[in-house]
This record gives sequence, C-alpha cells and structure tokens, in this order.
Amino acid sequence: MNGPQAQARWWTAAELEQRIVRYADLRPCHNAFIDTRSPGSEAKENFTIIGPGVSENPEQFVHIAEPHGFNIGGARQPPGCVNSQHSHNTAEVFVAHSGSWRFDLGEHGEDAQVVIGPGDVISLPVKTFRGFTNIGEDSGFLFAILGKDDPGRVLWAPAVFDMAEEYGLVLLESGRLIDTVAGQEVPANACPMPVTSPSQVTELTRISQDAADRLVWRADSHFESPTTAVIGNGGPLDGPHGFAVERLDLAAGGEHEVMVGESPDVLFVHLGDLAIRWPGGATTLGAGDTISIPPGPDWALASDSGCVVYRVSRD
Repeated sequence: MNGPQAQARWWTAAELEQRIVRYADLRPCHNAFIDTRSPGSEAKENFTIIGPGVSENPEQFVHIAEPHGFNIGGARQPPGCVNSQHSHNTAEVFVAHSGSWRFDLGEHGEDAQVVIGPGDVISLPVKTFRGFTNIGEDSGFLFAILGKDDPGRVLWAPAVFDMAEEYGLVLLESGRLIDTVAGQEVPANACPMPVTSPSQVTELTRISQDAADRLVWRADSHFESPTTAVIGNGGPLDGPHGFAVERLDLAAGGEHEVMVGESPDVLFVHLGDLAIRWPGGATTLGAGDTISIPPGPDWALASDSGCVVYRVSRD
C-alpha cells in the first residue's frame, strides 16, 4: 500500500495502523532470488517491508511502497540456511532480531567471517561480496536496511549462476527471474544476465578480518543514555550510508519523545512492547513489528515492561 502523504498534522489511529507491519503479518517470498534452489538456500524467506528492495521476483509483496529514502526488508532462515555470495551498490545494514548469524566475505566467503547475535548490527560496504548463514539452532530473522529509494540490483558471485542454471532458474538483464521449472520461458526479446566476469570480481573491494571486525556494533556495548547512535550522528559505524540508525532503550514505565523530520522515520521493535501515543490516538507494537512514523506532532514512546527499539531515519 502507499502510505498517506507526509504532512504536519494529527494522524488518526486507523491511518497509523496502515503504516504498521506486524511480524505475524509479514508475507514472505520463497523464490525472490536466483539462488532460491541452491542447496542450503531453498528454505529462506525474503521480505520487502518498505520500498521495492532488490528482489528479482516481480511477485514479491511490498508491504509499504511509500519512498522513505531507504528500503527496509527482512530475511528469515532456518538453521543452516544460506544466503549466497552477492554484492550491492548501496549500503546494506542488518540488525539481528533472532538467531546466530555468520557473515562470510569475499567471492567464496573465505576473506573474512563475522558472527553476530540478537541486537547486534552489521554494516556491509558497497561493492563487496557477502553471504550469510543462520548458524544457530532455531529459525532466525534479520531486519535489513538498504540505502536509497532505488537500491539497484544484486551482483552475484559467478558460482551462483552455475547453481541456478542447474536448478532451472534464469536471471534476465532486466533483473527479472525466470523459473523454467514452473513453466516460465525466457521472452523472445530478452537476454539472460551475463555471468559475473573476472574483471567485475576484481573491481570489488576485499575485506580483511581486521576490517570485518570493525563492521559490527555489539548489543552489549555500554549505554550512557536511553538513545545510542549506531550509524550517523557520531555513531561508531561510520561511512556514507544515506540513513542513520539509533537504538532506543526504554525502561519499564519510561517515556521518550520522538520528533520526525521532513521524511518518515521507521521504528523496529527488537524486544518488549512499545506504546506510541500522539494527539490523535495511541497504538501498541510487539517484538518484530515495524512502523513508519510520519512527520507530524511529537510522538511519545513508552513501555510497560521495557523495550529495545531500533530507529532508522534519512541522513
């Protein structure tokens, strides 16, 4: 759906409810990418929560289409499930909501490895091969942020194309995925995406282990205030992102006011219950829920039991 136009006014509870994507209502795509049938990758679920994301399946459901200046998505994977080696042209940031995740950097995932757990944040550089695996014992969920309204297309490692062909998937130059097993055919006027060339691989940045360790902000970092900058506003994960990320820690019974700029902000509830109050009404979110908060009056955040919230805003 397209959210209401951002304007400084009071919003009704019904209007704001249209800007909430609850975890229980997330609509997954099981064949969003060219690696969807590669061994170890076939069970992953991809979500486009805000914006079009980088899905290669035109049937991927977009929960909120309104441009925010960045994209919000998600990945849910069972234990052992792999997201294959790929690269992006815009910043990619993950907040681990649940599960234990290993990120493998480099064309074959052998340049560096980093493990993150619930509440940790990892910022992956542009034009760098990365893949990730749920190495925990239970299903895990990653909250994802991609830079810009149009984050471009995925660049896959060469080996991914070989596996895709074996399992009947063809990626077109347009970025559309064709499933020949399902009876789809490559259109007569379309060309398959060329396999990533050696020169394209060498143009990408390779990350050392020391550099990889600096891509992570740990949830057990010391908090000097209820609001902790993670990306932007002096946060430890520096570099151009096009968006800022901060963590809000609300104690039980505590309250925090949020002012939104000219474009909407996004709140993702990592732990606990979050109550949002404003002159037009009130609503409550639970763990895993996402809300797009429009410009308007000051928004009061509160929690009966205490909560942890990640806030994403345009930089």
